Amino acid sequence: MITRQQLLRLGFSRKAIEHRIATGRLLPIFRGVYAVGRRELSREGQWMAAVLACDEETAAISHASACSLWGIRKREPLTPIHISLPAVGRRQERQRIVVHRRAAFEVRKRDGIRVTTPECTIIDAAAILPRDDLEAMINEATIRRLTDPVELRRELDRVGRRPGAKALRRTLDVRTFRFTRSKLERAFIPIALRVGLPRPLTCHVVNGEEVDFYWPDLGLVVETDGLTFHSTPQQQAEDLRRDQKHVASGLTVLRFSHGQIRYEPREVEAVLLRVGQRLAG
Repeated sequence: MITRQQLLRLGFSRKAIEHRIATGRLLPIFRGVYAVGRRELSREGQWMAAVLACDEETAAISHASACSLWGIRKREPLTPIHISLPAVGRRQERQRIVVHRRAAFEVRKRDGIRVTTPECTIIDAAAILPRDDLEAMINEATIRRLTDPVELRRELDRVGRRPGAKALRRTLDVRTFRFTRSKLERAFIPIALRVGLPRPLTCHVVNGEEVDFYWPDLGLVVETDGLTFHSTPQQQAEDLRRDQKHVASGLTVLRFSHGQIRYEPREVEAVLLRVGQRLAG
């Protein structure tokens, strides 16, 4: 990919440029942006062309296009291509390009293409994605070692208010919030009492394992997880083993995150109510 301005800086005359366009050696992709030698472009070639068409120094692939370029979301349609530009500057409208004028955005290069950082890209996506899709994106970025929940939290603290920041902060909080033991009991036990369950035993040993909450008359165990967004496979396997041991002995096991108890108590109540009624019945 090359621009008219780059060609002029290299010493090509306007006439020489027009001759190469006429003979098919330069193929227009956007106004003033050319593919050299062939029109068939990869996705990366089209993203590069879009950046060059807007401003090679300040433009960056962003939003849905950046998600695809980083590989943290299922492949988005190539067009339109989303580009971020500084808030100051003349208005730009180009076919097949959506321009986002912004006060601030953070940029890296990937495959030589200017693109918003993984953290900035995820914050932008959080403004429009449902929580499940956002969590899947965070997980994929973590697997690819592009960023992780800790780095995302640092970036949220740094950027302050920005579209998507609030939604991303809440998603991280719901999955990574952790109570102390005493605060967990003070938060969870009233939920259980509100749905008509008796007061549970806490930190009780069942089947050789210490459980968080236990109702022996109902055969119900509730386990709670904190900081589980980025839990290791070993931790997950251990939790499964513990749950399977209880189920094999005839118990019912429910598992809630600390974030659910803190931020989604009504949802926890609804599950406890249905399971408690079934066991009591």
